[in-house]
Amino acid sequence: MENNEEQLSQAISKKVGLPPGTLIHVGSKKSEHVSIELVDYSKDHYQSKILPTPEDCTEHATSKSTSWINICGLHQVDKIAAIGQKFGLHHLLVEDVLNTKQRPKLEVFEDHLFVTLKMIGLNKKGKSIISEQISFVLGDTWLLSFQEIKGDLFDGIRERLKNSGSQLRDFGPDYLLYRLIDTVVDNYYHVSEYFSDASEKLEDRALRETEREIVLELQHTKRSLLKFRKAVVPIREVITRLQRDESKFITDHTRRYLHDVYDHILHVSESVEAQREVLSTVVDLHMSGVSNKMNKIMQVLTVISSIFIPLTFLAGIYGMNFEHIPELKWEYGYPTFWGAIIVIFIGMLIYFKRRKWL
Repeated sequence: MENNEEQLSQAISKKVGLPPGTLIHVGSKKSEHVSIELVDYSKDHYQSKILPTPEDCTEHATSKSTSWINICGLHQVDKIAAIGQKFGLHHLLVEDVLNTKQRPKLEVFEDHLFVTLKMIGLNKKGKSIISEQISFVLGDTWLLSFQEIKGDLFDGIRERLKNSGSQLRDFGPDYLLYRLIDTVVDNYYHVSEYFSDASEKLEDRALRETEREIVLELQHTKRSLLKFRKAVVPIREVITRLQRDESKFITDHTRRYLHDVYDHILHVSESVEAQREVLSTVVDLHMSGVSNKMNKIMQVLTVISSIFIPLTFLAGIYGMNFEHIPELKWEYGYPTFWGAIIVIFIGMLIYFKRRKWL
């Protein structure tokens, strides 16, 4: 983690003062090699293969069939720049693709449309979230997707594209873009359920446990939820703009399906806000529990102090170094002193019990 943060800091510092559009990879290196996967299809045609070099993308920039080119690995800037040149991508767009710390957004250019968002999932143990930036560039007959690492949520879509009867084969790249975004958003439901379960468990533990571990878990969960919220909330604006966009890239057929994606992301956003409220309540409950426990401890200490104050007073009087204290020469002075001590002690205990202070 420290190495990743150091790499990110160094990459950001390199960009300071450079002209707009300067291509520098911002983020951690998550893949050793850049791989280029092609899926070319139409209603009656399907082809899938790995393209060895960016130059092999050239023919697909003007293909009549629909071409989905998925690029995994962003750290080799020269290869990403070469792909951008083959498809005529604006240099500012390529700069945004390489900056993995981008917030989800949509930009419309003259010859293509750019969408970037976060692919959020759970780690193998299912105890924390992992985030990866994924960017889409939509053209007339092609769709580019840029990922940080190989492995994604789209295997189901790849399988459907192989089926000649699939609805995906009947429509263009804009419909494919919708299906990919919809898959990413649907996976947010699993992440949202993780936070719901985590919030419930923390709520149950908040009043029972006062150890430091529960505080650390609360802080970790709140930070993860904030990270998730930053990925989710901006997508509402992205989907809204896609719905309202009058450009040639999104057809009316696809625009109708985007309404459904908007409903999904709205539901997830509302769930995130509710979970934020729950976690804030859990923090308050935990602090209240700690405060109550401290109050009980202080109450017990106060009662003990109250009991021993008069006993200490008597012991102090008879511990004074004066010769002419009346009871010093009395035969029953010592047992009487202890009798008074015991009576006061028991009397104060009974009094505190009746007042329910004990």
